[in-house]
Amino acid sequence: MKRLARALASSGAIAASLLTAHTALNLRLVRRPRDEAGDCAERVSILLPARNEAGRITPTLRSILAQEGIHDLEIIILDDGSSDGTGDCIRQVVGTDPRVKVIDGPDDDPPEGWLGKAWACHRLAQEASGSVLVFVDADVQLSPRAVASTIRLMRGAGLDLLSPYPHQVAVTPAERLTQPLVTWSWMAALPVRVTETSHYPSMAAAVGQFLVVDARAYRISGGHSAVAGMILEDVGLLRALKRHGFRGAPADGSAVASCRMYSGADEIFFGYTKSVWSAFGPSAVAYGMATILVASYVAPPLFALFGPDRGTRAWGTAGYAAGVLGRWLVARRTGERTWPDVLAHPVSAAAFAGLIVESMRRHRAGTLTWRGRAIP
Repeated sequence: MKRLARALASSGAIAASLLTAHTALNLRLVRRPRDEAGDCAERVSILLPARNEAGRITPTLRSILAQEGIHDLEIIILDDGSSDGTGDCIRQVVGTDPRVKVIDGPDDDPPEGWLGKAWACHRLAQEASGSVLVFVDADVQLSPRAVASTIRLMRGAGLDLLSPYPHQVAVTPAERLTQPLVTWSWMAALPVRVTETSHYPSMAAAVGQFLVVDARAYRISGGHSAVAGMILEDVGLLRALKRHGFRGAPADGSAVASCRMYSGADEIFFGYTKSVWSAFGPSAVAYGMATILVASYVAPPLFALFGPDRGTRAWGTAGYAAGVLGRWLVARRTGERTWPDVLAHPVSAAAFAGLIVESMRRHRAGTLTWRGRAIP
């Protein structure tokens, strides 16, 4: 038993150390738009879907209206069948701004084969006339130069899609445990520069909170029609572009955007369980990812505390330290909380592994819903 314990502790520590080293390398290589002055000469379409967002859409709208450096801008907003006065809120903020077009969507189910978010984004894209499409969620706040700087970075890198992950605002304990993993997860797992050229579907990470895409590449690859039934339509969109020979990648958007994705434990639970199952493909991959999280980040601190001998405890301590270091590196870069939150990284990993398993269970049971709509 001692040999087995030491083998498990050492393998977990080595895995955590390698992932942390990979994270450090990614932080040096990842592209990062900055809130810097500069012009964008293209016609840009900012597209905002909103469904029952009256309580938090105002700061988002104001940040979009305040964008600088774009000389030819249209803003198209879809009130997607809201029942909480979102449409009235939108009109109160945008007023008579000639750049803005507001579309009223009916409160009915999307067409067969479509999920709500993909259908809303598709409708917006159909109305857009820009050479660049910028999809923004209703809970995201952009810095004044966020859009222009991201477009310049995308064009300068020769990419067709760039998805800057916003700074994840976390307030409650449940948010502080889970939300830092949004950026940390792909920073630890994906070789970011390889993702720009690779056409493998697994080499894709994107977030619909803030996603910038070349309009021509979007339409050639099928746009949201190609991901009509996908819950993670953002990742699916990047994969569709890659299949058609285009290039795209995630980026560190913490300097130009922020988002409070969920507020509280209930939203986190239902938000992640509705979608996490679709991020990994086959069930074996999802369960494999949950196992890696537990083996690399949960087991080492347990061995550090309860290992049967000094060597096992030393390996466990080293693995725990490596995991905390990786979390700290990302938190420091993205402006998220560092101490003492990073010390709870094993709890965060365990929570996310549990969300993966529960998401798979609910998907098989057919009990997933979001925003009042059933998810097949």
